[in-house]
Amino acid sequence: MSGQTTLFGLICLIVNNKEIIMSGNVETNVRPNPDDVLVKIADYVLDKNIDSLEAYDTARNCLMDTLGCGLLALTFPDCKNLLGPYVEGTKVPGGVRVPGTNHVLDPVKGAWDIGAIIRWLDFNDTWLAAEWGHPSDNLGGILAAADYISQRNLAEGKDSLTIKDVLTNMIKAHEIQGVLALENSFNRVGLDHVVLVKVASTAVISSMFGLNKDQTIDALSQAWVDGQSLRTYRHAPNAGPRKSWAAGDATSRALQLVLLTQKGQIGYPSVLTAPTWGFYDVQFQGNSFSLPREFNSYVMENVLFKISFPAEFHAQTAVEAAVTLHDQIKDRLDDIDKILISTHESAIRIISKEGTLNNPADRDHCLQYMTAIGLIKGDLIAEDYEDDVASDPRVDNLREKMVIEEDTRYSKEYLESDKRSISNAIQIFFSDGSSTEKIEVEYPIGHRRRREQGIPLLVEKFEKNLKTQFSESRVESIMSLCSDQEALEQTPVTDFMNLMVAE
Repeated sequence: MSGQTTLFGLICLIVNNKEIIMSGNVETNVRPNPDDVLVKIADYVLDKNIDSLEAYDTARNCLMDTLGCGLLALTFPDCKNLLGPYVEGTKVPGGVRVPGTNHVLDPVKGAWDIGAIIRWLDFNDTWLAAEWGHPSDNLGGILAAADYISQRNLAEGKDSLTIKDVLTNMIKAHEIQGVLALENSFNRVGLDHVVLVKVASTAVISSMFGLNKDQTIDALSQAWVDGQSLRTYRHAPNAGPRKSWAAGDATSRALQLVLLTQKGQIGYPSVLTAPTWGFYDVQFQGNSFSLPREFNSYVMENVLFKISFPAEFHAQTAVEAAVTLHDQIKDRLDDIDKILISTHESAIRIISKEGTLNNPADRDHCLQYMTAIGLIKGDLIAEDYEDDVASDPRVDNLREKMVIEEDTRYSKEYLESDKRSISNAIQIFFSDGSSTEKIEVEYPIGHRRRREQGIPLLVEKFEKNLKTQFSESRVESIMSLCSDQEALEQTPVTDFMNLMVAE
């Protein structure tokens, strides 16, 4: 078709080389070819062979870190209370196991639970670009699908999937989410980054369930045609705990959409580009997506790990600077006149806030709060967001003395592909006119530029988190397996999940 329909006026169409004049009160129902973005994603998940050893090694570390974050979250009742079947007592033979628990669930709820525990403490990996996000959120759907498929395979006399299959799909989910995030800002149109979790998870889970290319495109279109989450639950004045289970919501929806597609539900080929009704016009201000690089393994190789602190990533370097200053100022808190925080534009838009902080989710998205805790305690842990710590009058006293300024170099280098820094600097001024030196931290420990320093600490973090749920012998078994790339990759998913269930 070389013509284009409109809702009004006369329309000239060329169909099968014949010119047809139509009145303006009808639309032409010629089903278009699928949007190019859908095709590129489907081709990648179905056909791309990942051969990067660095990507697989990083994915192994990412698997450990992500599961460890989920296990630590189980120590928080507000998280644990949301887990399990929606209807108490529901039994699902061959259902999905949730690490650290005894739950055996429908795969859709299993994906929700795993995704929720992973994300609960804001301690899993991060990707920062035009859009922000946490690509390891996708593990909720990947692990749920892998456990369900593997148990079904064994029941049918087939082989379980292996952990290498899990790692491969983690690499691909990271890549889809991260490349879509490089130059496309969903937050600027009010949408939450979990839309990219839903899309990436839908893509890789389609592959895991054996959907063909057309079916994978159909499933992806379903993910885009959904109504998407609004970012308001991450921002003042509405910040709340939904941000802690939003990833679980996205991964479970992805798995559900794949299952619906597998049952024959058709897709919507121009879901992105359709005039008036498509995603671009309805939810992206008429703009189309930019894909600045081909899908490969770039994102996993460059992903950011939260190693030192369970803090929103734009604040990681600020907290590190605050901890560095702690010994100098811990006995002079009452003498502080001003705390100058130099930061980047994204941190200002997301986590700079004043006024009452109403809950832990509100606090872990407040640059000033996290910095204050680092200055007062010389550390920041998950429990520091709870009410008993927040009620310390010193916290709000320091927050009131903070001045936030943008350093344009920080904002610029944040977006540069060869840097991708997340810079913050802190200088403290005292009432007697003296001051500390300006402490600047450009790259957090979890950045690729600090991998050598960071990975041993990541392993320590994983072991510590394992000990919150498992016996010493179980911890040793898991640590031994996860430290051996080849052995871990060859491990059947069912055997791995057996190690992860509650003792």
